[in-house]
Amino acid sequence: MAFSKENRKGTVSGIIFVALVAASATYIAALGPIKHLGISPLVVGIVIGIFYANTLHNHFPKTWETGIVFSGKKILRFAIVFYGFRLTFQQIAAVGLEGFLVSLTMLATTFVLGTWIGQKFFKLDRDTSMLTASGASVCGAAAVLATEPVLKAEGHKAAVAVSMVVLFGTISMFLYPVLYAAIIEPASGFLHMTPQQFGIYTGGTIHEVAQVVAVPASIPGAPVEMSNSAVIVKMTRVILIAPMLIVLGLYLSYQAKKTGAVAGAVKLVIPWFAVYFIGMAGVNSLIEMYLQGGGAAIADTVHTLIGKINVIDTFLLTMAMTALGMGTRFAKFKGLGLAPIYTALGMFAWLVVGGFLVTKFITSVV
Repeated sequence: MAFSKENRKGTVSGIIFVALVAASATYIAALGPIKHLGISPLVVGIVIGIFYANTLHNHFPKTWETGIVFSGKKILRFAIVFYGFRLTFQQIAAVGLEGFLVSLTMLATTFVLGTWIGQKFFKLDRDTSMLTASGASVCGAAAVLATEPVLKAEGHKAAVAVSMVVLFGTISMFLYPVLYAAIIEPASGFLHMTPQQFGIYTGGTIHEVAQVVAVPASIPGAPVEMSNSAVIVKMTRVILIAPMLIVLGLYLSYQAKKTGAVAGAVKLVIPWFAVYFIGMAGVNSLIEMYLQGGGAAIADTVHTLIGKINVIDTFLLTMAMTALGMGTRFAKFKGLGLAPIYTALGMFAWLVVGGFLVTKFITSVV
């Protein structure tokens, strides 16, 4: 037990150590060049953590490991629950049925495609394939973190998935402004999209929330409706992570029974932290309804408080990602080769090309 009498001191020391490293990651992520690239503290944290794991870990007390593991497991679940304060059901309603359908379609198809090609064509193991697919299909590093405990995957596999999110998410940030010029500027034709359509396309296909925000910001004169649609559709994808994880838990239980697992050893895998995440988003939605219905006098105070909760939550997620990196040794990557890159590339191609076709079709018929 992490906080048993013999482990308590080491656990607390390990948590403090992770927190200090996460604080450093937060500071680095706020620096101009890093911030401009849309690289979140979570990504900086895992990079520092991996550096520590492969260079300095032998120089620190082994008793701290319990605190590092606690940060990567328990603190993670707590942080995912409070991630719900970033979302409201009103946001989903605001973008309309077309935005919701694009989000749902791209999430489902990307996750299934990534899992399938990873295992079938590139011989990746199930966990690495699913973690990589979750990062591409939902919301990048945060989705990988949320999926890892459902799969009970090894930390280094999640690190591989996060690295793929960083690689192709960064490519998206440079590619989509070019696509904007090719898609928006033509007045007609198959490639043409309205600003709102392009916003739905952006929010429905780019990996990280920060990257979705960065794309309109990097396009001179980008219409407001494009930016708003992109962010709202992206947040719709984020909230869909909860039902996705619940379905994944049901699927894993079914697979365990199908493969003849010992009766009684097969348990229904329900990620309760995902259920609580939806509940927290519901609370946030009720708060927003109250503020709009008659609580305008305290709106600024409440929004400030929620903003502080989100800042703390981001820090806790950064701690979890840092701890994940601290458990990642390069030796564990042996045998994977280029398979994760090929798998992530296949999903990226689907997101860019398939996402365009899906967005055009849904926005034209809904």
